[in-house]
Amino acid sequence: MIAKIYFAVISIIASEGGGAGLLSVDGGLAFWTTLTFLILLFVLGKFAWKPILTALKHREEAIKESLAQAELAKEEAKKILAENQASLAKAEEESKKIIEQSRAHAENLKQQIINESKAQAQKLIEDASAEIERKKLAAFDELKNQVAQIAVDAASKILKENLDAEKNKQLVDKYIKEISKN
Repeated sequence: MIAKIYFAVISIIASEGGGAGLLSVDGGLAFWTTLTFLILLFVLGKFAWKPILTALKHREEAIKESLAQAELAKEEAKKILAENQASLAKAEEESKKIIEQSRAHAENLKQQIINESKAQAQKLIEDASAEIERKKLAAFDELKNQVAQIAVDAASKILKENLDAEKNKQLVDKYIKEISKN
């Protein structure tokens, strides 16, 4: 590459020189041009290249570090996203579980209320049936007593008319048996 630059400089100088030709070389000019070029390379190599290369190296390291940090941040973000998604899934699962438990509790409560209502209704029916039976028996006893009273009254009328006690007793027994059958 240095050779190409060298020949390019020589050709420019030669073209300005006034007609000597493309390949004609002026020795003194070539020497000083080469010397100047080498001194420039030495000065640049000694003072400029090292700071430039160091700056480029620092810049490259900073970029690599930034990329590494960005990659770490990306991985951390993925990790946090996965944790958030897991937490969200867990929360959804828990909410579904709570809803299901609430439904089951409500169904149990509903069934309990229905069972208690049926039991109360059955007890009311049984109490009412017992009351009806008791009143029926009381009415039957009262009716029996009234019939007995009527029979006694009838018997006393018959006794007043007939003084035969044996017939009257048979008649009263007959009435009592008829009442018992009813």
